[in-house]
Amino acid sequence: MGQSSSLFVFKPMNQLRAAPNQLTLLRLCIVPFLVLAVLDGHFRTAFALFVLAGVTDGLDGLLARWLQQRTVLGQYLDPVADKLLLSTLFLVLHHEGLISRRVTVLVFGRDLGIVMVAAILYASVGMRDFKPSIFGKANTLAQIIALLAVLLSQFYAPAPVLAVRHFALLATIGFTVISGFHYAWQITRRLSFSGTPANG
Repeated sequence: MGQSSSLFVFKPMNQLRAAPNQLTLLRLCIVPFLVLAVLDGHFRTAFALFVLAGVTDGLDGLLARWLQQRTVLGQYLDPVADKLLLSTLFLVLHHEGLISRRVTVLVFGRDLGIVMVAAILYASVGMRDFKPSIFGKANTLAQIIALLAVLLSQFYAPAPVLAVRHFALLATIGFTVISGFHYAWQITRRLSFSGTPANG
């Protein structure tokens, strides 16, 4: 309980005021403006907004540690903001014909499946600790690089940028499949070790 005790420093209504959570909320607010920038063809603006969102993502984790402001709300809000940002951007870029349907369906389907399974397991057996695996982290990194390269290539497209875009999208496909199966294996393994789930 040593690390988790700091998660309950803030009362529920005050958790939104914690600096890391404010940055996460800012990242959520960026999403509609990012979508509009892509739909309007303002790719320089979209690229800058995506970079800004990435900066807030890095800062909220640092502030949570430095200021000792880790909260229960932040534990859930941060990954939700990340998934919403990435999945939404994949969808809108697919809508604009900039990312293939295969990549978009895999990314969105995996994320939606994980959210649904996590919600079901939490509601049914109280399982709540879903730490990302090394494959999940690699998948997120591949997605971020791919999205950056796709946006960048719309206004600056030398051969290296196009190559990064191509291989990052391929890596996204690979790690999406691998991390999805690994996640399913982890859940099955945890359920088999826990035996018949009980509340508490």
